[in-house]
Formats: sequence, structure tokens, C-alpha cells
Amino acid sequence: MTEARLRSLVAVADTGSVRAAARRLYVTESAVSAAVAALTRDLGVPLVRKEGRGVRLTPAGAVYAGYARQVLGLLEEGRAAARGAADPGRGPLRLAAVTTAADELLPGLLASFRARWPDVELALEVGSRRQVWSSLAAHEADLVLAGRPPAEAAATVLARRPNELVVVGAPDIAAGFALARTPWVMREPGSGTRATAEAYLAEREVAPPRLVLGSNGAVIAGAAAGLGVALVSRDAVGAELEAGRLAVVGAPGMPLDRPWHAVAGAPPTPTTLLFVRHLLDAPGWRPAGPARAGPTAAPTAGTG
Repeated sequence: MTEARLRSLVAVADTGSVRAAARRLYVTESAVSAAVAALTRDLGVPLVRKEGRGVRLTPAGAVYAGYARQVLGLLEEGRAAARGAADPGRGPLRLAAVTTAADELLPGLLASFRARWPDVELALEVGSRRQVWSSLAAHEADLVLAGRPPAEAAATVLARRPNELVVVGAPDIAAGFALARTPWVMREPGSGTRATAEAYLAEREVAPPRLVLGSNGAVIAGAAAGLGVALVSRDAVGAELEAGRLAVVGAPGMPLDRPWHAVAGAPPTPTTLLFVRHLLDAPGWRPAGPARAGPTAAPTAGTG
């Protein structure tokens, strides 16, 4: 049972075919097939079955692939910790961030961090709230920037930053806002901000028309164009508010306080701590103390 065999199984799980898995791993199709066959022999249960022109994992294969991801993530985490311990300024750092954090918080932070520590090997994954917390759980990310971790997450919050969610719209839309009638422009399913908006409307037992757009930028542009109102981070619309393209809507119960969190899922590597110290030098960020997210934490949709 080798690392290469585990990577082959995970690649097949992700791509749905031996050919695509081989392309991803830069190996031959026969090498991928042999790796999966070897794992099948080791375990004594079938891991894949043919389906059309591709393959699908069996229930046993799907379960084992989940463990394989965690093993591979731990190996990467161990390499990062060892290299970071030898020289934090030359270690790898795997960041994962929800879209809003990636758009509004990270560009300046990464630029200043890169200028100070040019030899750190940075990798950034941008995804939905579900994706980034899954990456942390699978040890595929060293640090997540998002809203509050889910209640079930085994994670350590290292830093927080205030984040105010406001309802905005074009000035004429904002002036005539009616909670139950004015259309709402929302992000795609899986977005933390969308989940927060849906919970807000459900609490008030209203179901206004909705328009779904696929990115934070599209939601803001749609609201500015008069398509409806949107729930967004105030950080994301500062320029639009100042220019008068958007106005804050006086919606009941607003604004909402949804702080940003910098979260590690394991003892942070020295290089991760280097980035967190840099983060704490930026405006608004504060140390979070020793508290851990976990089963006793109250659930919240957060932002993303």
C-alpha cells in the first residue's frame, strides 16, 4: 500500500475514469489500473466498477478513498511541518479561502507576505464554505480563511477579524425596499452568504423573488444594476457605497456580525504561524486565543 497507489485511487474517484486520472498524475493508464488493482488485492474487496466509458467507485471504494485523502493530506502536512521547522521562511503554506475572503482580504495580505517572505511556497484554494472546510478536514489545507467553522469541525481558531454583512441595492431600489416583494440577488448554493440570507428570510417568513448569480462580483454588479438587493460584506462594497452606485438598505435586523476566522485543523506548522503573525499585523485582525471549534460550538452559516 503505497502513496502512489492511494493517489491513483483518489484521482479515479475525482475524475471518474482511468484515462483522466492518468492525465492528472502524468502516468500511463496501465499504471493507474495496476495501482487500483493492487489496492483491491490488499483489501480483498472491489474498489471500482465499470460504468459506461468510465468507472465508478463501489461503496467500499468510496469509503476507502475518503481515508486515502486523509492519509495523503497528513503526508503533505508532515512534509510541510518538517520543512517549516527547518526554515519557516522556506516552507510550504496551503491556504483555502471562501470566495469573498479571497476577493477582499487576501490580495493585499498575500502581496505583503510575499514581499516579506519570498521563498515561502504558497498555494491557494478558493471555493465554497463546504469545500474549504472539507479541505481542512482532509488535511489538504494548512489554514482556512472563512466564517465561523462548522460545529463538528476539529479546528483551532487562530485569529478573527470583524465582518459586517449589510443589505445593499441601487439607490432607487433601496429607497423602495419591501422585505417581502423586492427581489434578492444571491450567490450559488454552497455559499455561506447565501445560507445566511436564506436563514434571514426564513426567520421573517417571507419569500421574495430570487435571482442566483455565480460569483460575488456578479452579485454586487447585479445589485448595482438594479436587479434587486443583496446581502454582502461591507468590505466588498466600500467603493460602490462611496461612489453612490449602491446604498445600504434599512432592512430589519441588519447589519449582521459575521467575523472572519483564520483556522487551522491541526497543530499549525511553523510556516502557517509565520503567516498568522503577518495576518495579525493587518488592520482589524486580533488573536483568537486557545479556544477550539468543535461539537460544542454553536452552528452558524458564516460567510463565503
